[in-house]
Amino acid sequence: MTASRERIHFVTGRLAEPSLRRVLADLGPRVGFDYSVDVLNITVAALMTTPWIARRLAVPPGTDRVVLPGSVSGPLDVVAAAAGVPVERGPADLRRLDEWFGQARTDRDGYGAHAIEILAEINHAPRLSRADLLATARRLAADGADLIDVGCDPGSTWAGVGDAVRMLVAEGLRVSIDSFDPAEVGAAVAAGAELVLSVNSANAAAAADWGCEVVAIPDVPDDLGSLLDTADFLERRGVRFRLDPVLEPIGFGFAASLGRALELRRRRPEAALMLGIGNLTELTDVDSAGINVLLLGFCAEVGIGSVLTTEVIHWARSSVRECDLGRRLVHHAVARRTLPKHVEPGLVVLRSGRPQAHGDEVLERLAADIRDPNFRIFAERDAIHLVGAGLHLADRDPFALFERLTAAGRTDVDPSHAFYLGYEMAKAVTALTLGKDYRQDQALEWGHLTRAEIGHGPSRAAARAAAAAVTAAAAIADPRPADPTPSPPVEAT
Repeated sequence: MTASRERIHFVTGRLAEPSLRRVLADLGPRVGFDYSVDVLNITVAALMTTPWIARRLAVPPGTDRVVLPGSVSGPLDVVAAAAGVPVERGPADLRRLDEWFGQARTDRDGYGAHAIEILAEINHAPRLSRADLLATARRLAADGADLIDVGCDPGSTWAGVGDAVRMLVAEGLRVSIDSFDPAEVGAAVAAGAELVLSVNSANAAAAADWGCEVVAIPDVPDDLGSLLDTADFLERRGVRFRLDPVLEPIGFGFAASLGRALELRRRRPEAALMLGIGNLTELTDVDSAGINVLLLGFCAEVGIGSVLTTEVIHWARSSVRECDLGRRLVHHAVARRTLPKHVEPGLVVLRSGRPQAHGDEVLERLAADIRDPNFRIFAERDAIHLVGAGLHLADRDPFALFERLTAAGRTDVDPSHAFYLGYEMAKAVTALTLGKDYRQDQALEWGHLTRAEIGHGPSRAAARAAAAAVTAAAAIADPRPADPTPSPPVEAT
């Protein structure tokens, strides 16, 4: 016997109804559900509250669940009590219902596991105060670093290295020491450093006295033989080690160094390997996230279990966080043999937020239906769209758009409201420039760098008060129920 299809009842407002029906006509047969649409007597669906919905909801017999607009405020239980079936919020934007229904996929099961250890180097550590060193170490650990690598200055001996390492270890941090100076290494290891960077033929003999793991490197970057000789030497003396073939910058042997890493894995299939990926992120004129993910993917496929990164140059100041997200993404791809796509939005920084467009028909209908004095701002089709009561203006230039607003006779825009419009239109210009999605009163999406939206304070409160007055006046002449909250968010489902 064939199981009956799920029947879902969608709630929306007048403005979003045509768009919602178009989306569901395609989505229902594709996903496999039947549906009904409840169009409540309100223009913008996002302005509804759940108690207001509960008093007006009409659920058809046979409904399995009710889906409300994602931006509706209030508890769901009041609607569930009225509906008699489960109730949930959909996406904030009805154009993303397809993605919302796809969230039940299984390809992200277990996502977050990883197999790569991150060493985050604090360069020129002797030049920092103890307070700054500790604060930097804490931040790097919070961003995902497993070991804090204390980088010393060549040519001088840091007398305070032992105290610095001891302070970090007392904080519960794992520490490595980056130095060729035997005195610095000895003091750091005695204070609790568990890993030494780096060892080659010049100082390998001293490694047996340190009693900790070391990172072996070639005598010169392209001399794989010297690295293997050092590994053999350390092995004979019972010193634990990981091998670093040394990644070279683009133009200075980058491709060959990747080849050495592959050859090293072939010759030493069981050895622990490390790769210093900061040589690429610090020395290449490009945002670091893409390079980090690409190199981590290489490490995941080759079986390189640790990476060393830094955050010195300004375009690589979020490398540790990128590596933490990236190691999870590449582990997921390699372990499950699935593409690393549509899995980790935190790493799509510049182009985050797939642009969505309403189209002129929807915006014109919105302008006709708006009854409050507030403006709705949209960024689509290479223009900023300013929509108000009976008004739809569009231009690429926000200054020209403001001049056209004045020419349209809108004299009710006070300085605080004008500042608000300027702030929002500046965000809209940024979104158009980068091909991002813009939503009024919401932060632009910058992946893991996204910051919460700044509150608009008294100017928005004043606008809402003015809107409430206009709505109340309109209700006297119009018997239809007034919108319950006259604030200006974009409609959702």
